[in-house]
Amino acid sequence: MLGHGAGGGIGAPDLVAVMGAARSLEISVGLVEQPYRVAGRRTPAPARQLDAAWTAVLAQLRDDALGGVSVIAGGRSSGARVACRTAAEVGALAVICLAFPLHPPGRGDDPAKSRLPELDAVSVPTLVVQGQNDPFGMPPDGPGRTVVHVPGDHALRSSTAVAAVAAAASAWLVARLADR
Repeated sequence: MLGHGAGGGIGAPDLVAVMGAARSLEISVGLVEQPYRVAGRRTPAPARQLDAAWTAVLAQLRDDALGGVSVIAGGRSSGARVACRTAAEVGALAVICLAFPLHPPGRGDDPAKSRLPELDAVSVPTLVVQGQNDPFGMPPDGPGRTVVHVPGDHALRSSTAVAAVAAAASAWLVARLADR
């Protein structure tokens, strides 16, 4: 299950690249569009509402089409934060973060603005794919966390970045399948 960033939708090039990588490994992918986007709004809802919508979608799918299926949660930017915050609640097998916004641009020196605790709280294998020039910062490697630096910035939409995202996701997913 993959969620979009705050300002974009489920058609983001990096999300589409991860979806393609997963499907090439015969992994089904669901793209979750947050209710504020469905309603045509551009401004994201507060974190608790984003998390509640995400967990409700996954709960509904598990009650229906995905009963008994293991879930890898993920997303880009804001969607990555949602996946991290809810990983334990939804029973995610692993988490994929694209362009994880470690801190607001220009606020990397303010520990109070760090979002690293959201990433550190994830207890399952985690992949972070981050643009080398991302103004939102570069998360560190950590226990169970692999951070892959790819060419680009926060958008990860250049053809070079998209290819690197797909390659990183594919290799990491192959390793997760081997772990099972």
